[in-house]
Amino acid sequence: MAGFYLAVGEEFFDNLRRSGCYYVDKTEMIYEIAGAGGARVTLFTRPRRFGKTLAMSMLQSFFDITKDSRDVFEGLAVTKHADFCRQWMNRYPVLFLSLKDVCGLDFENAYAMLKARIADLCKKHFYLADSQKVNVLDQQVFLKLCAEDAGISQVKDALLLLTRMLHAHYDRPAVLLLDEYDVPLAKAYDAQKASPEYARRMLDLMRALMSSALKTNEYLKFAVITGCLRVAKESIFTGVNNFKTYSILDRRYCSSFGFTKDEVKALLNEAGYADQMDRIQSWYDGYVFGDREIFCPWDVVNFVWDLLENPNKEPDNYWKYTSGNDILRFFAHNLSFQVSEKFETLMNGGTIVQTISDELTYHNLSEKEDNLWSVLFMTGYLTKAEKLEYGRTVHLRIPNTEVAEIFQETVVACFRDSMDGNVQMELMETLWNGKEQEASRIISDLLWDTISYNNYHENYYHAFLTGLFAGQPYVVKSDQENGLGRTDLVVKDPKNRRAILIEAKKADTEDAMEKECVRAKRQIIDKQYARGLSGYTSIVCYGIAFYQKTALVRRLEE
Repeated sequence: MAGFYLAVGEEFFDNLRRSGCYYVDKTEMIYEIAGAGGARVTLFTRPRRFGKTLAMSMLQSFFDITKDSRDVFEGLAVTKHADFCRQWMNRYPVLFLSLKDVCGLDFENAYAMLKARIADLCKKHFYLADSQKVNVLDQQVFLKLCAEDAGISQVKDALLLLTRMLHAHYDRPAVLLLDEYDVPLAKAYDAQKASPEYARRMLDLMRALMSSALKTNEYLKFAVITGCLRVAKESIFTGVNNFKTYSILDRRYCSSFGFTKDEVKALLNEAGYADQMDRIQSWYDGYVFGDREIFCPWDVVNFVWDLLENPNKEPDNYWKYTSGNDILRFFAHNLSFQVSEKFETLMNGGTIVQTISDELTYHNLSEKEDNLWSVLFMTGYLTKAEKLEYGRTVHLRIPNTEVAEIFQETVVACFRDSMDGNVQMELMETLWNGKEQEASRIISDLLWDTISYNNYHENYYHAFLTGLFAGQPYVVKSDQENGLGRTDLVVKDPKNRRAILIEAKKADTEDAMEKECVRAKRQIIDKQYARGLSGYTSIVCYGIAFYQKTALVRRLEE
């Protein structure tokens, strides 16, 4: 659409505003943080891709004394507070440090990444090295930090040092913006099996870094911190005065991250795609922050971007590509907790009741089932079922189609990874030999052993079957063109010149399974699927019908 521009993945507020791209105004939070009784240290915890980094860049642009930001904030909500803007806009030195890339396979690599990020931050303020107002001894440590040559005790005090130097240079306290503060701890936790000391050493480092910067720091005006989880039991924030945390459970700031329904409608109207609201709502809505319904902004912007390129574009799963979804996979694999029935309830569109904590610990994350449900909730895999439900014990559900798809794919992957190879071989022998009843029993038993759901479509069973043959010494093709159509599954054994053709159907009732098998076998004949397997001397064809956790296998007689 002429005159309408979107930026995908732009995390720098000034670039977004000066490029003329569409911006959903979130600037009112600036006034709330600094001018309306905000805390000295504020922590916002939100799932990934809900605009945390862009919000921090916005704060930097507004407060940074080295900038003139009047043009980028012109016409935005915060400018309605004229006296506040005169008092605060571009009036304070700002430190903006992101820890999202501080990771590694061991502590040494992660520590090197942290030193590199601190060095980059120092270089942005390199004028402090020559400032006549700054203590010479501080400047010597500063140069070591720039060169990544400082000792660990100096790295731990780096943010305190920088705030002190900025205060001396500008004669004003500094604003500290710390983005994705919990990433180093999360990465250390993920790698602790391979490197047990990694998590302990990273915790010690982060505790010292945060404590020196935030606790009784007279050179600090205020700090804003973002992350996915509040790490409390490790005592990272112990002793920090006037500290407030706002999670997705809190009503205050509930619409400061993510898009509200009205904001999505306005964006779609501007883009010329108002008719896409229902589909966007089904795929990317459903989150409840505080008492507000919230859309994932990453998904909305990506989908509208794609619509501008291709008006016939179907919704896609953009969120799953932003992470490995390790926490969901770990939960599904964890045999210490009996969670299968709860997973199935969720995947059927139902709700479960859990006690949620927004004060979590990576060190003891897997010790309690409640901790893991809390992580799934805080990181966006689950949400509150009721907007007006308050307190820590809440009904939880999967928020939307996009996240439900991630659950489904993860369940299939977990099933495939944990499958007994002997059972796979037994199943293959029954299929090669045409043993219908035995194959039906084995597949049904495997369905009962995995997490599944009732309102699935044929594509779930399709993926399930594909997983059954994974790792076997055969060529497995899914949705391959054969004859006059596409066969659901083809398993080829070229060495013995034999193949299996499978067409899968979903039955609406258990009584209808036989009928669906007949329909599947008729499709194999009508579409001439076997015609694409010339040269194979033995081709065994099956129609398989599924109803919930039961499979019925029927062979097509030659």
